[in-house]
Amino acid sequence: MAAPMNESAPAEPPAPSREFGAGPPSAFAPPTPWRRRLQILGWIMAAGLALLMIAVAWLAITAPLSQSLKPIAPPSLSLMSADGHLIARRGAVIDTPVTMTDLPAHVPQAFMAIEDRRFASHWGIDPRGIARAAWHNLWSDGSSQGGSTITQQLAKGVFLSSDRTMGRKAREAMIALWLEAWLTKDQIMERYLSNVYFGDNVYGLRAAARHYFNRSPDRLTIPQAAMLAGLLKAPSRLAPTSNLKGARTRAALVTQAMVDAGYLTQAERNALPPARLNVHDVPDATTGTYFADWVLPQARDRAGAVYGEQKIETTLDWRIQRLAEAAVRRAPLGGAQAALVAMKPDGSVVAMVGGKNYGKSSFNRAVQAKRQPGSTFKLFVYLAAFRAGMTPEDMIDDTPITTGSYRPANHGGKYRGRISLRQAFAASSNVAAIRLTQKVGVDAVIKVARDLGITAPLTEDLSLALGTSEIPLIELAEAYAAVAAGAYPVLAHGLPPEERGWFERLMERQRSFDDDELAMIRDLLSSAANRGTGSAAALRTSTFGKTGTTQDSRDAIFVGYAGGLVTAVWVGNDDNRPLPGGAAGGGMPARIWRNFMSGAINEPVADTPEETQDADLVNAIANITVETGIGNIGVGVDDGGMTVNIGGSQIRLPIDEPVPGVPDTLPPPTVPTRPDSEADNVP
Repeated sequence: MAAPMNESAPAEPPAPSREFGAGPPSAFAPPTPWRRRLQILGWIMAAGLALLMIAVAWLAITAPLSQSLKPIAPPSLSLMSADGHLIARRGAVIDTPVTMTDLPAHVPQAFMAIEDRRFASHWGIDPRGIARAAWHNLWSDGSSQGGSTITQQLAKGVFLSSDRTMGRKAREAMIALWLEAWLTKDQIMERYLSNVYFGDNVYGLRAAARHYFNRSPDRLTIPQAAMLAGLLKAPSRLAPTSNLKGARTRAALVTQAMVDAGYLTQAERNALPPARLNVHDVPDATTGTYFADWVLPQARDRAGAVYGEQKIETTLDWRIQRLAEAAVRRAPLGGAQAALVAMKPDGSVVAMVGGKNYGKSSFNRAVQAKRQPGSTFKLFVYLAAFRAGMTPEDMIDDTPITTGSYRPANHGGKYRGRISLRQAFAASSNVAAIRLTQKVGVDAVIKVARDLGITAPLTEDLSLALGTSEIPLIELAEAYAAVAAGAYPVLAHGLPPEERGWFERLMERQRSFDDDELAMIRDLLSSAANRGTGSAAALRTSTFGKTGTTQDSRDAIFVGYAGGLVTAVWVGNDDNRPLPGGAAGGGMPARIWRNFMSGAINEPVADTPEETQDADLVNAIANITVETGIGNIGVGVDDGGMTVNIGGSQIRLPIDEPVPGVPDTLPPPTVPTRPDSEADNVP
């Protein structure tokens, strides 16, 4: 049946109601999604353009283009004492800039291959290089790579400091883009090569080519160019004048990188000979001191490749340094030399004298010279004995050694019989030190020396106990500083320590002495400095120290501490000739030490005449030894009475009791009136 004709169609849904006052509907269709995206893109571009204009304005103020186009100011370091005095000012060795048209192609290629392989194609920063370096550093075993381009390195050298913050890296990237926009690649490379640091205080390719190879940059061979390019990773450490092997190893990596970059074939690279040096030194007309020479390499590394003048604060104390120089200058050394190094117990060096006259000889005898320490090395022997459970009251035989192939003697053939470790240390007995070393073992003595920071090679035989291995004076001072600090090792340093991360602090933390061991070794050092062979050094304040005299008086040393200051003094001849008059560590070195320390810790004292120091009297023990049919008989007299040694037996007789079997008219033993030179290493 058909539907009715008047049936209406389905009604459309009613239009949505509009709020009152909304006005008529818009005649325009709502924007499509792609138009909306264009609007957002336009806003982003406008914001980016505004930021770019701000950046351009900021760069125009903080990094003017003219500064990148003109020659960079020569680097200059001013070393300052801790109290603000100028110690030394060191300028750089520089030369005229290089031009790309004058250089062989392999010279810039060597630098690009190892430093920035995509230099010719990037716009100042290299995302691929940054990603590669980050990946390598994440998975490497400790070696690190940098992602900075040559342009970024130039930007840092021209405009920025050497701090390693994210803010500095961001500025570096922006300035690199700025330089790329205004300079050609050749101009950037020229400025980079003309100003980068090559070690040995040499800046710029022309000066480096002249210094290391005595030739101009246009005559550099591939091996020479590769060696120079390789230095940029660590110029002070890899400088071929001091580390030729390291420099050649690094140069080999550069030539292989040139193969990987397509600049050389493998066959060409394999045929290259190693670069040979022809060093051409340029005299440095700037001021210098022993301390400045010692601290300068570290100061230059800390300053980084930043140009212009920089002031680097050191640990040196201006007042104390002048006192050290005066103490050495006033000493009647004759033709001999002297060295002195003073540091705080934490290793901060406050004074250093490397010789009588820096102008005549810049050789630093406090750091560079290795001499036998003599009896100052007995510190490690007695510490090893205390680690093994012995005490200063334990007894030891100070009698001739009659067994074995090594039979050292005491100085002057004087022996004291059965004495305590305290007396043996104060009198610096050789035979007692050898017997202790036999008891605890040579390895135990070496272990103590290594723990306290001695890095020099040590002989692995009994003669080690008498200080026959050569050690720099500054290492001896470090070891005694550890005793003063109560913790080891102590590392001498001339610059204030940099802030370290928690991991570095964890790995480099000091170890503390056992309380009993520390008290015992300080007891012995006090005995030696106040009542023993070092009594000429004694101050009114608590004084701790030890003398050292080597065979035939070739070296005389005193090392000790008082008033929060650790000082080591050496006297000797550069050619290792014996000192006149049988000089000993308890003589001239002890008096230099005392004269210096009294002023350094503000305790003025007068010199004690050498004639008043009697080693046996101040050790409170005098001895008579006679040979009989039953063996050696030793008689010792001290403040408390008499000790009689018969063979291996000992009888102690207090002073207020009569001696059985000895008539009252028996004259007392003769006590020497002249000082007994300390017993040091006698073969």
